[in-house]
Amino acid sequence: MEGRLRVTGRMLMDGNAPRDFTQGNRLADTSDLVFGLLASAEGRYTAERWQLVGRYDGGGRAYLSFTQENTWVQSVALEGSHALGPTLGVGVEGRVKDRRGGTRAYSDLAASAFTEYAPDARLALRLRAGAHRFLYRPDYSASFGGLEAGALVRYRIDRRHALSLSGEYGARRYPFAARLAPDAPPRLTDRRRDGALLASVGYTYKGPLSLGLGYSYVETRSNSFGESMQRHRLSATAGVRLPAKLMLLGQGALGINLYPDRIYLSPEIALLEDDEAQNMLSLRLVRPMSEHVDLELSYAAYGTRLPQNNLYYSRQVGGVGLTWRP
Repeated sequence: MEGRLRVTGRMLMDGNAPRDFTQGNRLADTSDLVFGLLASAEGRYTAERWQLVGRYDGGGRAYLSFTQENTWVQSVALEGSHALGPTLGVGVEGRVKDRRGGTRAYSDLAASAFTEYAPDARLALRLRAGAHRFLYRPDYSASFGGLEAGALVRYRIDRRHALSLSGEYGARRYPFAARLAPDAPPRLTDRRRDGALLASVGYTYKGPLSLGLGYSYVETRSNSFGESMQRHRLSATAGVRLPAKLMLLGQGALGINLYPDRIYLSPEIALLEDDEAQNMLSLRLVRPMSEHVDLELSYAAYGTRLPQNNLYYSRQVGGVGLTWRP
């Protein structure tokens, strides 16, 4: 049995607290001071032929002026697996994420069964199939349910180099009728149905410099006008030890969003976090203050542009934080 606990508190200055898109120059001052708290706990129990793994994350942020953006988020993930032999295993997994407060309150639930093949320590293949339910409280028309299937391959080249490849497809059904195109003749429409495809490839290096590189492709095909989207995204993470016990961590991403209908009307653009949907660059400088406490300085910048309507999104966040580990 093993486990880990971590608690982080941060005080940040958020340059775009309401996460607004603007057209042209921003006139109003949307910066605000925000206090954040995050707790993460992980646990693992391993027996002779089965294993149980769990993770909990809970956190909140409170703004000084934009109190309508105060948010509390909790997520739980559980996985149980059983070894059928030296190379083959089966299991079940589930996750729940609940977000309250602000303008993006939702609940996200998923459960699946999987089989995993691992002939040696270098290669692992996992196939899974399950169900997904998403509830968006401000706009129920964005809620959906459906079935999903996916695959994940991990290959360790040697002790420092590793590759991963994953793919996932989900068939989603929504509670309301699909939206007709403006030039379409009036007619009865079917309920909205989407096909969501995700494919990604990644590379990691662990040595004097920790490095991760990744590419992902997301496509949503919908029978509802303005709900289809394609996203190409390149991402990189890096970590390096510096003198004076300092650790520098960096993360960056560049994305290209394409809209087959030349417009995007889905509230998903407001549902995703900045580091999922926007171009971003973040830096963290961490130094241990004691055996159990780390001090960090952080800065992050996010931005994107919607070419069809000339809307811009920009947000910068910087501050200081403390992390405690038992």
